Order: sequence, then structure tokens, then C-alpha cells
Amino acid sequence: MIAIIDYGVGNLFSLASSFAYIGKDARLTSDVDEIRRADRIILPGVGAFEDAAAKLRESGLADIVIEEARSGKPLLGICLGMQMLFEKSYEYGEHKGLSLIKGSVKPMKGYITEGLKIPQIGWNSLSFHGEKSKLFKYINEGDFVYFVHSFYGADCEDSLIASTEYGGRIAAAVASGNVYGTQFHPEKSGEVGLSILRAFCEI
Repeated sequence: MIAIIDYGVGNLFSLASSFAYIGKDARLTSDVDEIRRADRIILPGVGAFEDAAAKLRESGLADIVIEEARSGKPLLGICLGMQMLFEKSYEYGEHKGLSLIKGSVKPMKGYITEGLKIPQIGWNSLSFHGEKSKLFKYINEGDFVYFVHSFYGADCEDSLIASTEYGGRIAAAVASGNVYGTQFHPEKSGEVGLSILRAFCEI
């Protein structure tokens, strides 16, 4: 069973529907015991880093996510969920992350080519880094996925498994051991995204 962490942030219905489509048992849950029983964890998220991180901590689920990830359970953070895996974010201040992956979150403004729209919204292709990740076993370099974000993962070269170009190199996916993150939305990325979710279910 896959536990999709429900802490009041994220488009959870489309994510749950994607797992149902590929025939996997995924449950929206905030129940600690159910999360501990799960084989894998999904940490979704949309919106502001500070608000989402506060909700995750106030719900008591931040400690559970960290505990389960450090025990070796596969964890996938999606969009803001990926950003919260890092050590800190500089989104309108400085905010503490979960510190499961080395790196930080910084604004795209001032980093990407001036004149490009922020947030980055739309389809961009993936460039793999290093040995092809298990997360990408069913897809190919150059495949397109769907992004919606105004901030990006920085200082994460050691964990970078895929990037995309948008007026500069943007971290598209990261991994450290059993912890994975995608800046893009697999649940909104058609067959390519479904293939990534299938691969995660096999990790």
C-alpha cells in the first residue's frame, strides 16, 4: 500500500486517481499507523513553502515522514513536496525543510533568463544525470513532463538525477538513497508520468 500524506496541501485526488489507473493501492491518509504500515510514501504539495511546512509539522506528520524515510522506506516528494525534502527554503524568508536531501530552494527570479514567465508552467523535456535512476526505468531521456513552479531546487548537485532547461538549468528530479523528489507533476504528465509512478512502485 502507498500512503499519500494528507496534510491539507496538494491536489490529492488526481494523484490518487493516477495510482488507481495503474492498478496500485494508494490511500490518502493522515493516520500515523497507516503511514507506518505503508510500503511507500508520497509527499505531495502545492502553494507556499512556509505554510505547507507549518501544516506538516503541526499535524505531527513531519516527524513520521522523516522517521519512515530514515528507516529505508521509499519516499517520493512531488513539486512542493520535493522542495520540502531539502534543508531550507528561501521563499519569502528562510524556512526549515525536512533535511532528507542536501540542498535549498531559491527563487527563479534573478536566476533564469529575464523575460521568461514565472511561474514556469508547461511541458519541458528531461535530461538525465549520472547513471539512469530506477525512477526513470520506463521512460527515455528527452521525454516531456509538466511543471508548475516559481522556485527551484538549488545546491543539490550530488542528488540531481534529472534537469530541464528553462532559461537556465532547473532541477527536475533528485534522489538520495530511498528518498526521491520530482519538481514536475507525474500525475499531470500523461503516460510518461504514469510510467514514473509505476517505477516508484517497484523501488
